[in-house]
Amino acid sequence: MSRVKEPPQTFEAGLHDLEGIVERMETGELSLEDALGAFEEGVGLVRHLGEQLAGVEKRLEVLSRDQDGVFQLHSLPTEDDEENRQEEDREEDGDA
Repeated sequence: MSRVKEPPQTFEAGLHDLEGIVERMETGELSLEDALGAFEEGVGLVRHLGEQLAGVEKRLEVLSRDQDGVFQLHSLPTEDDEENRQEEDREEDGDA
């Protein structure tokens, strides 16, 4: 039976916990039940860490200068933005 753990307070703590789980599983000394519990805990940590990263990505912004030398604040492009741009480029190439 796996126990429910509180999510880590920081990303770094969660990553440290995940590394510990991987190390325990790599030893090959866990029973099947313990290995399954460790795997389930690891999956939960990966999901939690992924959510944290997604939240941080949304908050990131890039400060850059425009042509006049004035700093402008821009949102950091996401993977979706890049995929949309590539799709638009393909559509434009198809129209040409």
